[in-house]
Amino acid sequence: MKISELKAGQGSVNIEATVIEMSDAREFNKYGRVLRVANAVIKDDSGSIKLSLWNDDIERVKVGNTINITNGYVSEFQGEKQLTTGKFGKLEVSEGKGSTITEEKISGSENKGENMKKKEKVVEEEKKTEEVTEEKEESLDDENEEEDTGEGEEDW
Repeated sequence: MKISELKAGQGSVNIEATVIEMSDAREFNKYGRVLRVANAVIKDDSGSIKLSLWNDDIERVKVGNTINITNGYVSEFQGEKQLTTGKFGKLEVSEGKGSTITEEKISGSENKGENMKKKEKVVEEEKKTEEVTEEKEESLDDENEEEDTGEGEEDW
Protein backbone atom coordinates (compact mmCIF):
# COMPACT_ATOMS: atom_id res chain seq x y z
CA MET A 1 0.00 0.00 0.00
CA LYS A 2 1.22 3.50 -0.81
CA ILE A 3 0.69 6.76 1.09
CA SER A 4 -1.00 8.34 -1.94
CA GLU A 5 -3.70 5.62 -1.78
CA LEU A 6 -4.73 6.35 1.82
CA LYS A 7 -8.21 7.76 2.51
CA ALA A 8 -9.66 9.26 5.71
CA GLY A 9 -11.57 6.63 7.70
CA GLN A 10 -9.57 3.78 6.21
CA GLY A 11 -8.47 0.93 8.49
CA SER A 12 -6.29 -2.14 8.00
CA VAL A 13 -3.47 0.04 6.66
CA ASN A 14 -0.16 -1.75 6.09
CA ILE A 15 2.62 0.58 5.03
CA GLU A 16 6.38 1.07 5.06
CA ALA A 17 7.76 4.62 5.09
CA THR A 18 10.66 6.80 6.20
CA VAL A 19 10.39 9.36 9.01
CA ILE A 20 11.37 12.78 7.62
CA GLU A 21 10.16 15.11 10.38
CA MET A 22 9.35 14.91 14.09
CA SER A 23 7.58 17.41 16.37
CA ASP A 24 8.03 17.82 20.11
CA ALA A 25 5.71 15.81 22.33
CA ARG A 26 2.72 17.53 23.93
CA GLU A 27 1.19 16.44 27.24
CA PHE A 28 -2.45 16.71 28.20
CA ASN A 29 -4.91 15.25 30.69
CA LYS A 30 -7.81 13.12 29.57
CA TYR A 31 -10.12 11.42 32.04
CA GLY A 32 -7.54 11.94 34.78
CA ARG A 33 -4.68 10.38 32.81
CA VAL A 34 -1.63 12.22 31.50
CA LEU A 35 -1.15 11.40 27.83
CA ARG A 36 1.54 12.44 25.37
CA VAL A 37 1.28 12.85 21.63
CA ALA A 38 3.75 13.90 18.93
CA ASN A 39 3.44 14.17 15.18
CA ALA A 40 5.91 12.84 12.68
CA VAL A 41 5.83 13.14 8.93
CA ILE A 42 6.54 9.97 6.99
CA LYS A 43 7.05 9.50 3.25
CA ASP A 44 7.33 6.84 0.63
CA ASP A 45 7.86 7.17 -3.11
CA SER A 46 4.22 8.25 -3.61
CA GLY A 47 3.85 11.03 -1.03
CA SER A 48 3.85 11.93 2.65
CA ILE A 49 1.42 11.88 5.58
CA LYS A 50 1.36 12.98 9.21
CA LEU A 51 1.82 10.11 11.70
CA SER A 52 0.43 10.50 15.23
CA LEU A 53 2.64 8.89 17.85
CA TRP A 54 1.35 8.24 21.36
CA ASN A 55 3.16 7.82 24.69
CA ASP A 56 6.07 5.31 24.51
CA ASP A 57 6.09 5.25 20.70
CA ILE A 58 7.35 8.86 20.74
CA GLU A 59 10.80 7.84 22.03
CA ARG A 60 11.03 4.87 19.68
CA VAL A 61 10.77 6.87 16.46
CA LYS A 62 13.54 9.15 15.16
CA VAL A 63 14.04 11.11 11.92
CA GLY A 64 15.63 8.79 9.35
CA ASN A 65 14.06 5.60 10.75
CA THR A 66 12.14 3.30 8.46
CA ILE A 67 8.85 2.28 10.00
CA ASN A 68 6.36 -0.45 9.19
CA ILE A 69 2.78 -0.01 10.29
CA THR A 70 0.49 -3.01 10.29
CA ASN A 71 -3.26 -2.60 10.77
CA GLY A 72 -3.04 1.20 11.03
CA TYR A 73 -5.90 3.67 10.76
CA VAL A 74 -6.25 6.90 8.77
CA SER A 75 -8.21 9.75 10.35
CA GLU A 76 -8.70 13.37 9.41
CA PHE A 77 -7.94 16.31 11.68
CA GLN A 78 -8.48 19.91 10.60
CA GLY A 79 -8.78 18.79 6.99
CA GLU A 80 -5.50 16.86 7.01
CA LYS A 81 -5.13 13.06 6.81
CA GLN A 82 -3.27 11.45 9.69
CA LEU A 83 -2.07 7.90 10.17
CA THR A 84 -1.96 6.15 13.55
CA THR A 85 -1.51 2.60 14.84
CA GLY A 86 -4.85 2.91 16.61
CA LYS A 87 -5.92 0.38 19.20
CA PHE A 88 -4.98 -2.77 17.34
CA GLY A 89 -2.11 -1.70 15.10
CA LYS A 90 1.56 -2.58 15.22
CA LEU A 91 4.54 -0.28 14.78
CA GLU A 92 7.96 -1.60 13.81
CA VAL A 93 10.94 0.75 13.78
CA SER A 94 14.13 -0.08 11.88
CA GLU A 95 17.03 1.63 13.60
CA GLY A 96 19.83 0.65 11.28
CA LYS A 97 21.31 -2.41 9.67
CA GLY A 98 18.72 -5.10 10.20
CA SER A 99 17.74 -4.19 13.77
CA THR A 100 14.03 -3.86 14.34
CA ILE A 101 12.03 -3.00 17.44
CA THR A 102 8.45 -4.21 17.48
CA GLU A 103 5.63 -3.17 19.76
CA GLU A 104 2.11 -4.46 19.38
CA LYS A 105 -0.93 -2.75 20.75
CA ILE A 106 -3.45 -5.14 22.20
CA SER A 107 -6.84 -3.72 23.21
CA GLY A 108 -5.32 -0.24 23.38
CA SER A 109 -2.59 -1.21 25.83
CA GLU A 110 1.15 -1.47 25.36
CA ASN A 111 2.86 -4.75 24.65
CA LYS A 112 1.74 -7.13 27.41
CA GLY A 113 5.20 -8.73 27.70
CA GLU A 114 6.77 -5.32 28.34
CA ASN A 115 4.08 -4.50 30.90
CA MET A 116 4.79 -7.77 32.70
CA LYS A 117 8.53 -7.02 32.74
CA LYS A 118 7.84 -3.54 34.13
CA LYS A 119 5.51 -4.96 36.82
CA GLU A 120 8.07 -7.62 37.77
CA LYS A 121 10.76 -4.95 38.05
CA VAL A 122 8.53 -2.79 40.29
CA VAL A 123 7.71 -5.79 42.50
CA GLU A 124 11.41 -6.66 42.70
CA GLU A 125 12.30 -3.07 43.67
CA GLU A 126 9.52 -3.05 46.29
CA LYS A 127 10.89 -6.28 47.79
CA LYS A 128 14.39 -4.78 47.95
CA THR A 129 12.99 -1.67 49.63
CA GLU A 130 11.13 -3.83 52.17
CA GLU A 131 14.30 -5.84 52.88
CA VAL A 132 16.37 -2.68 53.41
CA THR A 133 13.65 -1.21 55.63
CA GLU A 134 13.50 -4.40 57.71
CA GLU A 135 17.30 -4.45 58.04
CA LYS A 136 17.32 -0.82 59.20
CA GLU A 137 14.53 -1.48 61.70
CA GLU A 138 16.38 -4.52 63.08
CA SER A 139 19.58 -2.48 63.30
CA LEU A 140 17.76 0.32 65.15
CA ASP A 141 16.14 -2.21 67.52
CA ASP A 142 19.58 -3.69 68.26
CA GLU A 143 21.01 -0.21 68.91
CA ASN A 144 18.07 0.69 71.17
CA GLU A 145 18.50 -2.53 73.17
CA GLU A 146 22.21 -1.79 73.64
CA GLU A 147 21.46 1.78 74.77
CA ASP A 148 18.68 0.71 77.16
CA THR A 149 20.34 0.39 80.57
CA GLY A 150 17.13 0.35 82.55
CA GLU A 151 18.09 3.45 84.52
CA GLY A 152 15.17 5.51 85.66
CA GLU A 153 12.70 2.69 85.14
CA GLU A 154 10.74 1.34 88.03
CA ASP A 155 9.44 -2.16 88.41
CA TRP A 156 5.70 -2.10 88.65
